[in-house]
Amino acid sequence: MSVHNPDIKRVTTHTLQELKAKGEKISCLTAYDFSMAKLIDAAGVEVILVGDSASNVMAGHETTLPITLDQMIYHAQSVVRGVKRALVVVDLPFGSYQGNSQEALRSAIRIMKESGAHAVKLEGGTEIRESIERVLSAGIPVMGHLGLTPQSIYKFGTYAVRAKEEAEAQKLKDDAELLEELGCFAYVLEKIPAALAAEVTASVHIPSIGIGAGAGCDGQILVMHDMLGINQEFKPRFLRRYADLSEVIQKAVSHYVDDVKTKDFPSEKEGY
Repeated sequence: MSVHNPDIKRVTTHTLQELKAKGEKISCLTAYDFSMAKLIDAAGVEVILVGDSASNVMAGHETTLPITLDQMIYHAQSVVRGVKRALVVVDLPFGSYQGNSQEALRSAIRIMKESGAHAVKLEGGTEIRESIERVLSAGIPVMGHLGLTPQSIYKFGTYAVRAKEEAEAQKLKDDAELLEELGCFAYVLEKIPAALAAEVTASVHIPSIGIGAGAGCDGQILVMHDMLGINQEFKPRFLRRYADLSEVIQKAVSHYVDDVKTKDFPSEKEGY
């Protein structure tokens, strides 16, 4: 059974700050459609991220880069309709905020107005400072994202662990402090050494959400398709599989096909 707090009627950015202050961990998952969002929300997750990982798990692209702002809004609209309790955060997709703070604000406003989501997430630190400032100045809550930033995959050239070297680790610490200073309500730490994540989490006052960043973060996030075993190809060390839905779904469909072929389905009772 879930141990989530039923007294929290609606999770807000303030709720997350309170959870960090109490030392209670924050649970986050991705969702991209109404039906799954409804199930995840009812199970007690605090934050639902409409991730640009939809590019991979929903559309079959190799990277997160191809997904468009319109597509992200469509996914966000679908998720928001299924959610009663969780805070819904939406990724600003690649090309919708980098290098142009006015474009960033336009993109964020479209997401908020057209989807009804509660916050947006942007990848990067000092490089996107102006974009973060402009989005925040419009009263839109911003979640940061440091460490491995998948939208910059072609710059990195690999999905390997980030910030192992001292210079990159120091930049990450500075960026995390900057995100807090600018007014972000939380930030994701992706695929960085656990000791570094714990150090940053302890020194920065806004909540950190880890993925492949150890147990020292204030919360954890996984991609729903990965943790439910729908996506079988992706097997990083940080992933814990909580179900094997790929096998369950294939067995069910195979059974259905057999029943149709053998004329077992539909039965008399299943007709009118």
